[in-house]
Amino acid sequence: GTLLDLAYGTGPGETLDVFGARGAGADAPVLVWMHGGYWRALSKSDHSLVAPPFVEAGAVVVVPDYALAPAVTLEHIVLQTARAVAGTWREARRLGADPSRIVVGGHSAGGHLAAMMLACRWSDLASDLPADVVRTAVSLSGVFDLEPLRHAPFLAPDLRLDAALARRLSPACMPAPDRPRQLIALVGQNETPEFHRQNNLIRRRWGAGAVPVCEAVEGCHHMTILHAMTDPSSRTSRLVRQMLGLAA
Repeated sequence: GTLLDLAYGTGPGETLDVFGARGAGADAPVLVWMHGGYWRALSKSDHSLVAPPFVEAGAVVVVPDYALAPAVTLEHIVLQTARAVAGTWREARRLGADPSRIVVGGHSAGGHLAAMMLACRWSDLASDLPADVVRTAVSLSGVFDLEPLRHAPFLAPDLRLDAALARRLSPACMPAPDRPRQLIALVGQNETPEFHRQNNLIRRRWGAGAVPVCEAVEGCHHMTILHAMTDPSSRTSRLVRQMLGLAA
């Protein structure tokens, strides 16, 4: 079934939508999908289009909202994302899902948030959480190095990052996650050089063990790469189904 606007916290924007909930007793894998919009635009409803093909393949899909900059800081958004994932882990059994099979994915800013979840120290967030709440993540057109965004006139005033904060919130500046945690990093073939640089950088910094797939998706630009997620015959969709443990 579909469950809309479930609260995962009490703050503004702290709700999520669940697609394909099965009810207690099932053990479906879970895809938690984070929307993009440079942390300051769009909402969960803009990205619910990714859910149907994965629900059909046998997954439960969770699409959280988060508060947007400049009303909140990027650090606040990262912690909100962690709380949404933690809430999904706690509620998984009730939704008919297996809490040990949570894959986090996202597009653009959502790709940054997905990678950050691999680096999260879950037991610091809450004592009931295991160390490996998230073992696999997928990023489409992800942003892994925030330093250039401090100098982007259209973004800098809303994100309010200084050099230290940009470094602290950049997955590329963090140690590679330990196995078995892995990231799949995809970028559209027709995207700008900066998005290609970002995608290649996370493979270079984290290594092939932590980033086993680092590829350009043929024929896609920054927005149409989302279509690859929604096309069950695409390599992108197949990779995500494999990560979820569903027949590819």
